[in-house]
Order: sequence, then structure tokens, then C-alpha cells
Amino acid sequence: MDAKALRDDPDSAAALIASLRKQVEEQAAALERKDKQLTEQAHSVLEVKAVNDKLSEENAELNLKVEKLLRQLFGRKSERRVDSEGQLFLDLGEEATPEVVSAIEEAIREAEQIVRDNEEKNGKPKPPRKTDRKFPEHLPRSERIVDLPEDQRAGLKLIGYDEVERLAWKRAELRVEVVKYAKYAVPADPSNPDKKPGIISPERPTGLVEGDRFDVSVAVEVVAQKYFFHMPFYRQQDMFAGSGWTPSRSTLCNLETQVEFALQPLADYLRSFLKTDTCIGCDDTGVVLITPAAMPDLSNHPRGDRIAEVFEDAIRKGKPSIKANFWGYYASRLPVVAFDFTVSRHRDGPDDVLGDYKGTLIGDCWSGFQKIDVRSDERIQFAACWAHARRKIDECRGAFPLQVAKLESLIGMLYDVEDQIKGLPETEALARRQEVSRHVLGLIEDYLSSDQLSSPAVLPKSNLAAAAGYVRRHWKALGRFTEDISIPIDNNDCEQLMKRVATGRKNWLFKGSLAAGERAANLMTVIVSAVRNDLDVHAYLEDVLRRTLAGETDWASMAPHVWKLDHCESIRTYRQDERRQAADRKRVRRARRRRLKK
Repeated sequence: MDAKALRDDPDSAAALIASLRKQVEEQAAALERKDKQLTEQAHSVLEVKAVNDKLSEENAELNLKVEKLLRQLFGRKSERRVDSEGQLFLDLGEEATPEVVSAIEEAIREAEQIVRDNEEKNGKPKPPRKTDRKFPEHLPRSERIVDLPEDQRAGLKLIGYDEVERLAWKRAELRVEVVKYAKYAVPADPSNPDKKPGIISPERPTGLVEGDRFDVSVAVEVVAQKYFFHMPFYRQQDMFAGSGWTPSRSTLCNLETQVEFALQPLADYLRSFLKTDTCIGCDDTGVVLITPAAMPDLSNHPRGDRIAEVFEDAIRKGKPSIKANFWGYYASRLPVVAFDFTVSRHRDGPDDVLGDYKGTLIGDCWSGFQKIDVRSDERIQFAACWAHARRKIDECRGAFPLQVAKLESLIGMLYDVEDQIKGLPETEALARRQEVSRHVLGLIEDYLSSDQLSSPAVLPKSNLAAAAGYVRRHWKALGRFTEDISIPIDNNDCEQLMKRVATGRKNWLFKGSLAAGERAANLMTVIVSAVRNDLDVHAYLEDVLRRTLAGETDWASMAPHVWKLDHCESIRTYRQDERRQAADRKRVRRARRRRLKK
């Protein structure tokens, strides 16, 4: 319909306009629906992208965890590194250049000169390294002559023998001592009515168990085998059976219980002595504790409330076992260690043991340690361990090799300073820390805040960002070793102490009761303190146990570091030689690294 017709027919024009308006409204509604659909699709795309990004991030984190676990299971255990700044681990099998060979030779000569200077300072030369080529003279010897048959030596003259020494093993022997106590009959005396007839006998000494059926030497062997050689009772049964006696496990457990009961005051003394040091290292490790079938009597236990809380929760939930904890305490300067057992990894363990301690506690940055200064009213200050910080950084090596190499190179400088100040007077050593170590700490702090460790080079949620954040959060505690020469740079000594618990745990697997865990802590306090003093554990335990049963209570004289002064024959000197040789090798490595960096 044209325009003229529309002008002549107003009704048709109105109908057409209404139709067109309706079409426009429908198209507008359709466009609105499409816009809405596009908006919904855009939101869906963004949501999918966000989910995808989150999954990618989770996948990266899981890959890092898998890499970390694989490295823990199959990777290199040593944390030793020979880095220079930016140096990566890439061995192409190339031969060293003459410059490198010359630097290494010069570093070795420098290290050897350090050793010679140290020997001259001590006034005695280093003894020659002992070998086992010749057997010790004090070992008993028996002779067996191997000769020609009689028909072959007829007419020959014997001119001597070729001697060959061959070491032989004889299984441990058990013997039964029959101790006879004389008995005398007292006759009646009519002239002395107060004197009654009867039987008298010598006073019997205090025995370890009822009836004195087992000598101290047997009980000491049981305890030493379990906590020094890490041999559980079921394997000790085989060991004793080879010598002709097959004890029950309950018998072995009873002997352990009685030894611990006798030596508990000595363990308490060693813990008290440890707390006289100005700095103590602390570390812990988990152990499985079997959940008791019923609540034990905890009315007189100093930690009864916490133990009852954990046991009641486990019994209510039907848990077959509880993850308990062994705590190790390592005196920085005194030759003593201590162990404690708790039913959980709760701060009440260290708080209880260190309740009257005043000094510095060094350890990892576990939350229970971080506020110990507040809980102790400033009696205890916390120092953080640089080995833990370095370990967290080293875990990022795969993703951030350059940044990790730089940070580990700087941390290595801190350890170089520690190596250089060994043997120096305390005032001079502390001055060296405050001059050089604080300068290196400043370099580390600057690098942590540099562009190399910020976005986009290092994403905020990456493992390196977490490691850097760990160092920043605990910076004051990590620098505390520069304030006091008695504070070590790390807690490695205490960590190595806990390896004894870990090795034992792989053998005896679990603790069957609260009492068994506390028994183990007391016995390990005594035994590992003896180990720290390089003592023959069996000889030491047997002597102090006999003295304890005889009524002696001078625990100070029975402490390992005092006992060894009168028992030089029981000192394992080869352990001291091993440590000295290891220190010399470390000194050579550090000198070589310093030379190569130059």
C-alpha cells in the first residue's frame, strides 16, 4: 500500500503502524533476550576460566608436592651445596680447566695450613689415622699349628712359622651364678632369756627384680639393645635364644621397667642440668601410641588434664591409636641431652619442661615456639634455625633455579663465617658475627625485597614466595644468633638427635601405653647423653645402675660427662677421630668453595 492510499484510508494506516510497532517491540525483545543470553554466556565463560585457572594452580601445587615427595623418597638426602651466585646443577662431564685445578690445589694447601696451625696451637700433632689392618693387642689369642703330614716332613728341618692372624667371633655367653648365702642357727641361751633362738644370714643386696633372678648385666643388655642398637623385644628373643636362653617379651619388658625405675632420678638430674645452659635446641617427632581400652588413673599426673582430654576424644571416636610425640632437647654448650614424651604435639610439653628455664630456645618456627617469650614472661627468647629456612628455599630449586642459587649462595656465606670463627675467643667470634654476618643478613634482606622475588618473576602463591615469606616473617628470630655467641646458627645438632627416635621407631613401631612412652624418654635421656660423651653405653649403664642399687644418690658424679673422667677406658676415641676428620673435610670443602667464588 502506497503513501496516497494510506492517506486516504486512516484505519489501514493505523493498523499498519500498530503492526510495525509490534514487530519493532518483538525485535527489541528478541535483542534484549540475546543480550541477556550473551551476558550469561560471558559470565559462564569467565566462571569456566576462573575454574580453569584454579585447577591449573591446584595442578601446579600438586605437581610441586609430588616432586617434593619424590625427592624425599628417592632424592639426595644431603643438603650440602657448592654454589656460586647463579650457578646451576649441570654436570656435562667436562674436564676442569687449568685455572680451576690451580684454584682447587691452592684451596687444599690453604686448608692443610689451617689444620697444621690448629695442631700447633693445640700443642700436639694429629695422631696417625687408625686402621683395622692389625688387631688390637689386648684381644685374647689362641694358636693353631698347621703342619705337613708326617711322611712329608721326614728328613726336613723346621726353620719357623709364617703367622697369619685371623679374627674369630664367639657368640655372647650366658652363665648362671649360684649365690649361696650362709645360714647360721642361733642356739638358745638359758643365761640370756632376751636372746632368742633362730637363723641369721648375711644381708642381701637390693636386687633389680624380685628374687634377684637377673643380674644387672642382663638388664643393661636388654635396655642397651633396645635404645642404643634399636632392637625390639621380639628380635632380642632370637638374640638371647642363640646363647641358650629364650626369655618371654614380658620378662624383657619387666627388666626395662625396673631399670627405668632405678635410673629415673638420674634422668631428672640430667634434665635439670641441661637447663643451666644459656641456649637449648628443641625438636620433635611423632610416634604411634596405642589408645587405651579404658582411662588410666591420671589423678597424680602433672599433665593429667591434657592427657585425659586426648584419651577421651580417641576413645569416644573409636580411634585405635594416637599420634603422640617425642621431644628432644639439646644443650648448646653442655654435654647433655634430654627427651620428653607427650600424647600430642601441643605446646604444653615444652612449656612444662622449660617452666623454670631462663635463656634462649632455638628450633623451627612452629607456632608453639613463636610466642614462648610471651608465655614465659620474657624468661625465654626464641631463635629460629637457618637450616629450616634454607631447606624451604631449596625445595623451590626446580622452578626457580637462579633465585634459589642466589639465596643459597648468600646463606652459604653465613655458614662460612661460622666456620671461620670456630676456635676464636668468644668476644672476637661475636664481633665477627656482628660485623660480617649482619652485613650478609642485610644482603639477604635486600634480595628478598628486590624485583627478582616479586611479581611477575615470582607469583604470590608460588612455593618460592611462600619460602621468602617464611624468612621475612621470622627475620628477627633468624638474626638472633648475631646477638649472642652461645646461640648456634641452626638447630642441626638437635635434629640429628631425633634421628635416634626415628630409627628406633622403624623397629619397635609404636608405644603400647603412656607409661611406656615416658619410660622410653627417661632411658633415652640417660643413654643418648652417654652417646654424646662417646661412652661405651653398656659399661656406663652397668656401673651407674649397680651404684644406684647400692644406695648411692650422688647423681652429679654419675652424669656421663663426669663419669667419663674416671673411666677413660670406656671412651670411644674413634668417634672423636671421626668427628675431627669430618670437620677437616668440611673445612677443605668450604675453603675450596671460597676460592672458586673468587
